[in-house]
Amino acid sequence: MKLNKGFTLRDLNGDYILVPEGIETIDYNKMIVLNPTAKFLWEGLINRDFTVEDGVQLLIDEYDVSQERAREDVIKLFDQFRQARILED
Repeated sequence: MKLNKGFTLRDLNGDYILVPEGIETIDYNKMIVLNPTAKFLWEGLINRDFTVEDGVQLLIDEYDVSQERAREDVIKLFDQFRQARILED
């Protein structure tokens, strides 16, 4: 999987927003707001190929969370990213 390069992460007074930029997102009309955990995963996974397990490992290494809970959270986030068209399989 890969995150869509047509988005830039911006910090707007503590709110983390993915801003569509470039020709790839010219018809994109959504605003994506990330919580701190989603921001952490975005920053850890952008510009590389990755798997669900890569996301799980990032969460386990950073937070006090079980592998099962991390996997559930990563799968849920990746599903949301797919629906928003910011994740490419």
